[in-house]
Amino acid sequence: MEKRVIAQEEKKGLTLRDLLLTAVLLAAGAVLKFFVGQVINIGGMKPNFIIAMYCMVIVLIRPKIWYCIIVGVLAGAICQFFPGTPGLNFASELAGALCMGLMILIPFKNRKMEVLFAGIDTFVSTVVSGGLYTVLLFVFINAKTETLIAYIPIVLGTATLNAIIVAALYAPLMKAIKKPFVCEN
Repeated sequence: MEKRVIAQEEKKGLTLRDLLLTAVLLAAGAVLKFFVGQVINIGGMKPNFIIAMYCMVIVLIRPKIWYCIIVGVLAGAICQFFPGTPGLNFASELAGALCMGLMILIPFKNRKMEVLFAGIDTFVSTVVSGGLYTVLLFVFINAKTETLIAYIPIVLGTATLNAIIVAALYAPLMKAIKKPFVCEN
């Protein structure tokens, strides 16, 4: 008798589950930003749930860079439904999602580091997105320097809140979607 070996194909591309997860989390981010974002306001700082959710999508499914770009453009399009400066979010959310896509390439050794990196990556990506948005305000809207300086603590505070949200939800969502932690692969 010969031993039977079952060949397992390597996953190529995105699954339907990945696409649905993206849609659900981006929609949840929009709903949370609209309803909860109005309630949570600490000195002008409030979480940007759309950024938090696209960071969560990217850290959960770990897609290729092209998909991160698509997620950033979708997030920018969703932001157009909210008050603000039209058009600037396309560039800022694209930059934030691209940054997140590059940050997830940094390797780590254990589960605790994985959760920590999810938060750190989100913080950095939110700073990139918020920073670019602020610079674009200055360039295209001719905002005053005082206004731009006022944005610095708001961007950093928002980045901190987003990082806490993603770090807190990362492990439970990994278990909920029955996905192994990256360091366990």
